[in-house]
Amino acid sequence: MSEAFVFLGPTLPVADARAELDAVYLPPVSAGDMFRLWLRRPKAVGIVDGYFEHVPSVWHKEIMWIMARGVHVFGSAALGALRAAELDAFGMRGVGRVYQAVKDGILERDDEVAVAWEGGAGACRTLSDAMVSVRATLEAAHREKIISDATREILAAAGAALFYRDRTWPALLEAGKAAGGDPAGLGALRRWLPSGRIDQQADDAVAMLRQMRDFLADKPDPLRVPWTLANTTRWLAAKDHADRDGAGRAPSVGGHDG
Repeated sequence: MSEAFVFLGPTLPVADARAELDAVYLPPVSAGDMFRLWLRRPKAVGIVDGYFEHVPSVWHKEIMWIMARGVHVFGSAALGALRAAELDAFGMRGVGRVYQAVKDGILERDDEVAVAWEGGAGACRTLSDAMVSVRATLEAAHREKIISDATREILAAAGAALFYRDRTWPALLEAGKAAGGDPAGLGALRRWLPSGRIDQQADDAVAMLRQMRDFLADKPDPLRVPWTLANTTRWLAAKDHADRDGAGRAPSVGGHDG
């Protein structure tokens, strides 16, 4: 029986993830999933992807609740990076450039990590590009002198202005053109993208899985936290809702719309 569980969706194919870490891969995390996962007594949990728009997001307190029971929790890439930056002071382990940028205050908007996607049961297809990966790609293109500093800034501003579901490279290049980006530079970027684009979220997810693999190889003791979680009325109601909503079962593979 696996000791590791990972909430994963569009960021990385499950087959690629399994090549890095032998774990139980679950769909993107939502409210109550961490609480119900305790039924399986995990030793370590990784959060990459999570629901946030039309499905309630995973609660901060349920992550703390499961950590208080000795479970090591890692986060990276997408919603996992946001929660790790918010909860690393309580013992959650953040991994990757996205997590670090959020922690350092360089990235402040949640939509930087959001993407539209479809599919389920371990076979997700992204329909838009995460702004964190757009930024990483623009930086790489600038370093390789594909685009000028001015064009990079125009495209970064145009990308940030797009709604996350509409944020694709074709839309971004059109927005950059409308904003006065250099046509020659935009054309060079379009030709360079198939081989040069960077998927920062996928890179961060792989880094987290490798860190979890190395961590578990050392057979760590259960996590010990120096704080106590208060059983507030709201938290007790949330746990009761999670119990009723899950009908006593732990999360299973599936999920749709991110």
